[in-house]
Amino acid sequence: MIDVLRAAWLIARKDVVVEFRSRELAYTTLFFAVACVLVFAVAFVDEMGNAIQGAPEGILWVAIAFSGTLALGRTFERERQSETLRALLLSPIERPAVYLGKLTALLMLMFAVEAIVVTLVVFMFRAEFGAAPWLLMALVVSGTIGFAAVGTLFGAMLSRLRSRDVLLPMLLYPVTLPVVIAGVKGTQAILSADPNLEVARMWLGMLISFDAVFITVCLWTFGPVMSE
Repeated sequence: MIDVLRAAWLIARKDVVVEFRSRELAYTTLFFAVACVLVFAVAFVDEMGNAIQGAPEGILWVAIAFSGTLALGRTFERERQSETLRALLLSPIERPAVYLGKLTALLMLMFAVEAIVVTLVVFMFRAEFGAAPWLLMALVVSGTIGFAAVGTLFGAMLSRLRSRDVLLPMLLYPVTLPVVIAGVKGTQAILSADPNLEVARMWLGMLISFDAVFITVCLWTFGPVMSE
């Protein structure tokens, strides 16, 4: 287990170093997420600066899902062009280490983008996150882990196909829809005029359960589906 975690960290660190040097994924994903929030802000905020009820939480999770999908596609496009994924699969390490390394690197990128997106949502929609900021953070983190866990598996599976850009969202969104819905409902319980933290904790528990199931299944299936 220690060897798997060590190999996973080396893979994640490699991806982070490559991204730090090029900043291609970070700039692209961040620009897309910010543009998504700004466009929705124009549509759902009136002249007085008041947002439509339910808009901030929905827009937040839409931006997370769309920007995460873009990051997934570009991550494995880079791996396909340089045959890095094939080299990793041929290396003498366990297949779960490859999955965990790619997942860790993707989560680092998504968390960095989400920190800016959440701040922008607060500013554009005058959302009050003060009721339970740590609970909100736990919802976003848990939802992101569940989304990225499935997306990493599908992204690796489809990396060799020409139609991967079309197939990825078609496969990813139906499976991760429960995660997005739980994230929206939990966030809504926090941002409502009368915050219901018990309901938010219930949705957080569901997200954690989704994460456990998704990560377990993905670790179990990554090796067989990536076999030559």
